[in-house]
Amino acid sequence: MSIKFSANEIRYIALFENMTGAMVKDCIIDDENGKVTFVVKNGDMGLAIGKGGSTVTKVQKAVDKGVEIIELSEDPTEFIKNILSPAELESIKILQKETGEKIATVATDTTNKKIAIGKNGINIERAKLLAKRQHNINNIVLK
Repeated sequence: MSIKFSANEIRYIALFENMTGAMVKDCIIDDENGKVTFVVKNGDMGLAIGKGGSTVTKVQKAVDKGVEIIELSEDPTEFIKNILSPAELESIKILQKETGEKIATVATDTTNKKIAIGKNGINIERAKLLAKRQHNINNIVLK
């Protein structure tokens, strides 16, 4: 599935890559919550964050929004774990229905479920969007 970025997203990606040296694979701008989420290439997390978080702090000042960085993984279960971090997950199972639809079932305890869902469901919605865009997973179900 190819991702079409808006002009704004392209600007943010260019800025982020120039400031950090990390390669961006995906970007979501959430103006409603004042947040930009960047998905960086596997192994570029350290570059993106910088020593003591210095690089990510510079990016936050430049974009004047909260910045969240998620590391991409070729392994869909690892990627879901990265998206839902800091929630601690017990297990992730990805099933493919006969229709071809992929559904990830994530098991966790009540405290971590609240973290994974986030305020007004923001975290789980973002997780579903990124899982669809990167691994063609149609839904994430928390148990």
